[in-house]
Amino acid sequence: MESAIKVLIPMGGFGSRLRPLTWSRPKPLVSLAGKTVIDFVLDMFRTLPDLGSAEFIFSVNAQVEPQIRDHMARFYPDWKAQFPIDTVMRGQSDALWQAKEALQGPLLIAFSDTIIQNDFSCLAEETADGVIWVKPVPDPRRFGVTLLDEDGWISKLIEKPEDLSNNLAMVGCYYFKNAALILSAVEEQIEQEMYLNGEFYLADAINILLKRGLKMRVQKVDVWLDSGTPESLLDTNHYLLNHGYDNSDKLTQAENTVIIPPVFIHPSASVRNSVIGPDVSIGENVIVKGCLLRESIVGPGSTLTECRLEDSLIGHNVALKGQSGRANFGDNSCAVP
Repeated sequence: MESAIKVLIPMGGFGSRLRPLTWSRPKPLVSLAGKTVIDFVLDMFRTLPDLGSAEFIFSVNAQVEPQIRDHMARFYPDWKAQFPIDTVMRGQSDALWQAKEALQGPLLIAFSDTIIQNDFSCLAEETADGVIWVKPVPDPRRFGVTLLDEDGWISKLIEKPEDLSNNLAMVGCYYFKNAALILSAVEEQIEQEMYLNGEFYLADAINILLKRGLKMRVQKVDVWLDSGTPESLLDTNHYLLNHGYDNSDKLTQAENTVIIPPVFIHPSASVRNSVIGPDVSIGENVIVKGCLLRESIVGPGSTLTECRLEDSLIGHNVALKGQSGRANFGDNSCAVP
């Protein structure tokens, strides 16, 4: 790889499908298996060739920018990062266009709510013009898929195909050997007003490149996790706790409490007289007293007393007492009788 790679992570949306959890906290910073969504996204890139030279471009809206900037400064002080503001928020391609001044040379694009397990070290010797990461799925009709020609090159991207024959679903991660190529396609896409419901989709820009003869290949992944809805966030939390993020064997701070693995409980949390698990994540400085929690995420600084919760999302600094069933509380909420 001749020049340092740029990694573009669009995050200009408001996470409306996760509300009220995301009323005041951007979707990439919601809690997940002891960290945040963006931490797991960034972990994907630790295998990049020459990570120290890589630069991360976060295309953000003005509301999100201070929180993302602060998070990067606190947890990734040595990573190079820029935070261009997406002023119009007209979709994936437009987020790329809004950040064009920061994009030169090899470019990776990854959506902020998509987590895959992949080794990016192969990009050091990549010869194709581009790569799209995909996962075979039983029913591709609700995804965007890649169509391959007889030589195995991508010939076209199809959104929500009508049949099951093309099952290589795109997982939201793309590589371009030269950012200028995809930027030129995005420019043409915008000029031709190729949009759907007011948004410019990256697939349309890539189809422009494919028509120009760009050589792109697919790279299959085994693990593809989503965090864009309450259900998928909890499913991803379940997967991560069952694949390396359970710390139930190290817990010393749970007093008179039954732990049903897998769980993650931050060392600074205090848990007493409760039943916790399975599939529960409890964040930093959380206090749990007399609760039964299962399949839920509790954000840092929250206090839960005498609650019976399942399939629940609790934000940061939330105070709850006597709640039962399923719940979704944004940061700084209070439900104490």
